[in-house]
Amino acid sequence: MRNEPQRPYRDDEIELVELVQGVWRQKLWAGMVAAPMVAAGFAYALLATPVYEAKLFVEPPTQNDIAQLNFGRGGDSGLSALTVKEVYDTHLQALQSEGVRNRFFRDVYLPSLSEEQRRGSRDSLYSDFGNVLTVAAAGKGSSTRYAVTASISDPQQAAKWVVAYNALAAETAKREVLDSNRSEMMVKADNLQTQIEGAKASARKEREDRITQLKEALIVAKSIGLEKPPVISQSLSAEVSAAMGGSLTYMRGTKALEAEIANLVARTTDEPFINGLRPMQERVMFYRNLKLDPSLIQVFEQDGAVELPDRPVKPKKSLIVVLSVVLGLGAGALAAMARDLWVRRRQA
Repeated sequence: MRNEPQRPYRDDEIELVELVQGVWRQKLWAGMVAAPMVAAGFAYALLATPVYEAKLFVEPPTQNDIAQLNFGRGGDSGLSALTVKEVYDTHLQALQSEGVRNRFFRDVYLPSLSEEQRRGSRDSLYSDFGNVLTVAAAGKGSSTRYAVTASISDPQQAAKWVVAYNALAAETAKREVLDSNRSEMMVKADNLQTQIEGAKASARKEREDRITQLKEALIVAKSIGLEKPPVISQSLSAEVSAAMGGSLTYMRGTKALEAEIANLVARTTDEPFINGLRPMQERVMFYRNLKLDPSLIQVFEQDGAVELPDRPVKPKKSLIVVLSVVLGLGAGALAAMARDLWVRRRQA
């Protein structure tokens, strides 16, 4: 007769079947523990305030959107043309600036809260606002596409907020770009005006020098009694005429010298005699009077329309219900096993 090996048995060893039987015997305890947890999960899923998420995506503007900003720039103007990246970076900085966030927090977020909610700490409220409205790159591989996201209980308000916040940032960025552009235009006009004043001063000095030279030549002409230019042979005419502009200026005679001196002294402005002056003056007027139409300038391009969210992102009801059931049943089973083990040991 073959002896079957006996499996050792200890009082504290509980087989799987015994565990199941123990749980079944203590099903009332299991239910008492599991029911509140499952009920709490269901209640939270049903009663928790839903949170809706609205997104607005922005991308760099087109070259046509910033065309007006480059009037008077590029070429030989000395002002570099503004690029799409430079203008768009200004908008991104405004989107993430504390100035814009504080203004939106003060003018839009706080008025949306109840009187009781506004009584809390301002720092705490601002921290909550930081979770409600965010700005971040849209996707890991995107360096230019950004998303403005609002997460609140009212889907319509969420959609309005992302539009309003981006509009506030765009207004700030556009004003900064226009102010910077205007400042550069004024600096350019001032520099040109300085060049003009320098050219005028130089022309005036040259005229004064010319008067001095003519007066000295007049003294020489008078000293030798030369009233009119001497008659010069055909062969020497060209050479002597050229020399009359230098050391032989006196040979023009006293009448010609006195007439030119009188004319130079009586001259009220040297502007007609300054080469390139008129184009410079026109450029000064252009830069000083240049006015851009802000409505024709865009600092961003919106990617698609803002869709009204129809499903809440939080709470995830199905996940909460499943977790509450799993955790409730697990906790109930553990409680039942512990109760059954305790009862059996007392009876042993």
